[in-house]
Amino acid sequence: MKIKFCGAARTVTGSQHLLELNGKKVLLDCGLYQGKREKAYDINRNFLFDPKELDAVVLSHAHIDHSGNLPSLWKAGFRGDIYATPATRDLCAIMLQDSAHIQTRDIEFVNKRKKRNHEPLFKPLYGFEEVRNIMKLFKCMPYQKKFSVNGFGGNLQVTYYDAGHILGSAQVALDIKEGSKTFRFGFTGDIGRPHLPILRDPDHMGDVNFMISESTYGGRVHDKAIDMDSQLQKVLEESLARGGKIIVPAFSVGRTQEIVFSLSKLFAKGALPRIPIFVDSPLSTNVSDIFKLHHECFDSETSELITKGVDVFGFSNLTYIKDVEESKQLNYLKGLCVIISASGMCESGRIVHHLRNNIGSEKNTILIVGFQAPETLGRRLVEAKDTQGTFVRVLGEEHLVKAKIYVLNSFSAHADKEELIEYFGKFDKSKMEQVYLVHGDYDQQQALQSALTVHGYKDVSIPEKGSEVGI
Repeated sequence: MKIKFCGAARTVTGSQHLLELNGKKVLLDCGLYQGKREKAYDINRNFLFDPKELDAVVLSHAHIDHSGNLPSLWKAGFRGDIYATPATRDLCAIMLQDSAHIQTRDIEFVNKRKKRNHEPLFKPLYGFEEVRNIMKLFKCMPYQKKFSVNGFGGNLQVTYYDAGHILGSAQVALDIKEGSKTFRFGFTGDIGRPHLPILRDPDHMGDVNFMISESTYGGRVHDKAIDMDSQLQKVLEESLARGGKIIVPAFSVGRTQEIVFSLSKLFAKGALPRIPIFVDSPLSTNVSDIFKLHHECFDSETSELITKGVDVFGFSNLTYIKDVEESKQLNYLKGLCVIISASGMCESGRIVHHLRNNIGSEKNTILIVGFQAPETLGRRLVEAKDTQGTFVRVLGEEHLVKAKIYVLNSFSAHADKEELIEYFGKFDKSKMEQVYLVHGDYDQQQALQSALTVHGYKDVSIPEKGSEVGI
């Protein structure tokens, strides 16, 4: 068997890992690369393999950096099966449509400036037609039920295990037969954290011989997930004292629902005044509806609240906004409010416009609650947190950062260094022949590589993009 690392190698976004077995090819994830627009545009248009030669895609979860380039596969000739959990399939149905819509709208906005400057224009990677066609290829598979991948003659069987990262997220265990050799191959997808709200904790997939593992926070330690509510309360109290708007870039899947859940608990116990809360994202609104359909993913606390009739994703001072004109009216709203909007890395969507309109006032707050990839606007905001006089580029224009910036890593849905070590500790290390670290900045991968080596794992490597290894 051969592995080719086609994305998220020594970086976080654009997860794509190609396995070749007995002359057949299966792709683990097909994510969009997110970063500077020109660079991302080029990377996402050019696969490191021929999509027409793919037999199947095994998808770990619906986040755009893992699923967002699937429509481009169709556009390039892929017609095989796409395997996913039912919740992942349902999320992809709306997230990929939203991705096509945002690309079209944002590129129109950027191209106005390019036309004025006589620069080459961008085109969307894909449109709604490609999204509709790729969705026809999905096959839904539940957790912990082994299935055979079509076209592999029984030589590739897959089992999904709950990853506890977002709704429907899965670790992937592949039971492989090649000639007379059989072995088990693991792919973590993105591993969640113990004690996150709403979702169940990650399962254990059982022992494996080889592993592709994420390493997003391989060298960092988060604040504990149980501190999420108290940390959010403190930030809001400090922000309310300044009297401005609180802008929260948040991924539509997972992070938005977690923040709403946390706010609902704070309001219920009277810890905060009931200021207006706006979730300004059609996608987030639709995702919250999908959450309500998949109780199989919920932890005991959330399930118990739902059984009691509690709307865990709604409360009296919360408004979900879909209409674009209503979104624009938030720019003229006076007084205290919280605006939660996507995208989580501030690269596209309504959040970019809210940042442009609010970043220049010292009364306002920008609250970062998720990972920010290098070269994204979100990362530049994090880097500006403790620096006076920083300018950031928003929709092609320079803006001085005056708003107060907070970063809460307790809301992270990625396991940190200690949690990853604990995760690996459940495996029999004598059976694990090789670990490949992906989906992490290089310094984080090196830190996790060192930690795993100290803990006795035999061979931990950090592949480069485009590199191939044989098993």
